[in-house]
Amino acid sequence: MARRPLPRILSNGSASIARSREMARTAADGATDVLHPLITITRGLRRLAAAGRRKVVDTPKDRRGPLLFLVAAVILVVVFLPYGPLLAFISLMAAAAWKGRDPKQPSEPEGPDESQVQRLSALYEALVPYFSVAEDPSPLYAHGGEWEKAFDTYDFDGDGRFDRLSIRYPAYFTDGEAESRARIEQLLNAKLGRGREYHFGWDEEDNHLTVTVLEPLPTDIAAQRFVTSPGETVLGFTDGTGVQRTLPVVDGEEQRDVPPVVWRTGIRSTEPHLLIAGQPGSGTTSLMRSIALQALQHGDVLIVEGSGTGDYACLVGRTGVLAVECGLAGALASLEWAAHETERRLISANRARQAGHPMPDDIKRPLWVLLDRPTAFGHLAAADGRTDPQTLLQVPLRHGRAAGVTVVVAEQFDSLDALMEPVRQHTRARVVLGPATPAELQYVLGVLPPTTPTTEVPPGRGYARLGTGRVHRLQVPATPDPHDEATSEAHRQAVVALLPDRAAPADAADTTDAPEVPAAAAAPESSDVSDAPAVEAIPDEAEALAER
Repeated sequence: MARRPLPRILSNGSASIARSREMARTAADGATDVLHPLITITRGLRRLAAAGRRKVVDTPKDRRGPLLFLVAAVILVVVFLPYGPLLAFISLMAAAAWKGRDPKQPSEPEGPDESQVQRLSALYEALVPYFSVAEDPSPLYAHGGEWEKAFDTYDFDGDGRFDRLSIRYPAYFTDGEAESRARIEQLLNAKLGRGREYHFGWDEEDNHLTVTVLEPLPTDIAAQRFVTSPGETVLGFTDGTGVQRTLPVVDGEEQRDVPPVVWRTGIRSTEPHLLIAGQPGSGTTSLMRSIALQALQHGDVLIVEGSGTGDYACLVGRTGVLAVECGLAGALASLEWAAHETERRLISANRARQAGHPMPDDIKRPLWVLLDRPTAFGHLAAADGRTDPQTLLQVPLRHGRAAGVTVVVAEQFDSLDALMEPVRQHTRARVVLGPATPAELQYVLGVLPPTTPTTEVPPGRGYARLGTGRVHRLQVPATPDPHDEATSEAHRQAVVALLPDRAAPADAADTTDAPEVPAAAAAPESSDVSDAPAVEAIPDEAEALAER
C-alpha cells in the first residue's frame, strides 16, 4: 500500500511556524518590558491593599471605629491642602512601585564552598579510625569515603568555622562508655577549633551526635538581691536550654532575664549540703561570699576560714553573722557550738512533734555553716594534739536537713583527699570552678560534663551538679571583697549594698531585747577550746536522737 504524502502545510510550513512562535515570544517580551512599570505598580497596589486588609482584621473591634475616623480625617486634610491630592497620588504610586518590586534575589550557591568541603573531608578522615572496624562489610567511615553520608547537617559561621554539626556513627560504636565518648569529644574539640565551648548531644537510640557551639556565659552580672523564695540560693547563671526558669537581674542600668542555677535547701531538700572545689583564684571564695550574703536574708551565718587571708572581714560584726573564725581555737569552739545547736534543734523539733505543736520559733531560722579550706586546720590540729575540726561536722552534716542547718565546704583540688569521708559523703551538691582536668571533673561531679572545658576561663566560671541531676555550666555572680583595692567601684558598691547593718554592741543594747549570742561568736580567736565559754550541756536524749 502506497504511503500518502503529508499535507503541504505540515511538510513545508514547519519553518514558518517556528518563525511565528519566535515573533510571538519576542512581542511578548517587548510588551513585558514596556508594561513592566505598570505591572510593578499593580503588584504593589495589590500588596498594599492586602496589608491594609490584614491591619483592619487584626485590629480589635473596639478600636476599628477610631482607626477609621483617623483615616477619614487624614484623607479630608489631604483633599483640602494645596496640591494635596496630587502629592498623595505621587506618594501612593511611589510606595506601590517600591512594594511591588521583583522579590526575586540572586540565588545563593547551594552546598559548601571549597574551603568548607576541605574542612568536612578532613574531619571525616579524622573520624575514620574511631568509627570503623575491619569486619564491617559496608563501612560508613572509610578512607577516601563520602563524607556526605556521615554528616547530616552542618552550619558555618562568618569566619568559616563550624557552628553546628550533626554526625552519624555506626551502631556498633560503644557510645555507652564514657571513655569512648571522651575520645570523640576530645578529637572534635581539636578539629572544630580550640578556644570555644561545644555541647555534645549524644542520641544513642538513633546513633546521632550533635555538636553545637555554646555562647559565652555573662560575666558582668554583679551581686544583687535575686527574686527567690526562702530556701533558694542562686549559685550562678547557665545556658537557657539547661533550666526552665529565668530570673530578672540588673546589669548596670538595664534589666534582663537570665537562666539561673538554683540550689534548694531546707527540710525537703534532697541535697542539703554543698561542696565547692577549684584552683586558687578560680572564684570559690566569691561563691562562698555570694552564698553568705543570700543566706543572711533569712538566716544566721557562721564562717570558718582556714586560709587566713581575711576574705570575709567585711562580714565581721554584721547582723546575723554569728562568728568569723580564722584560728584553730575559734574554729573548734564554733564548730562544737554548731554541733550542739544541731542537737538542740533536733530535740526541740522532736518534742514539738510528739506534743502535736508547731515548730518553735527559735529553730525556724536557718543556720548556715560556711567553711573555706577546712583542711588547713588539720595539720595545725595534728601538730598541737587537738581534734581535727572536720570531725565536729558529722552531726550538722548527718542531721542538718531536719534541724535547718546547712553546711557549705570550699576546698582546693590539691587538698580534696584530706577531706574526711562524712564531708564527701553528705555534700551531694557539687560545684567545680576554674580550669579542671577531666579526671578532676569526674572525681568531684561524678560524671563528665556534656561540654568541653576550656583552658582559659574567667573567675567564677565552672560547672554545677545538684545530686544526681545533669551538669550545668555555671558563672558565679561577681561578689568580690569590698576591702580589696583591685575591686572595681561598681562591684564594691554592689557588695556593700547587700551587707547587713552593724550589730549593736552588747553594752549598748538592752539586756531584755538582746538576742542570745552563741559561745562560738563570743570566743576570742587566740583562746583555747578549754577557755571558750561553756556550752549548755545536752542531755542524754540528744545523744540517743543523734545516733538514730
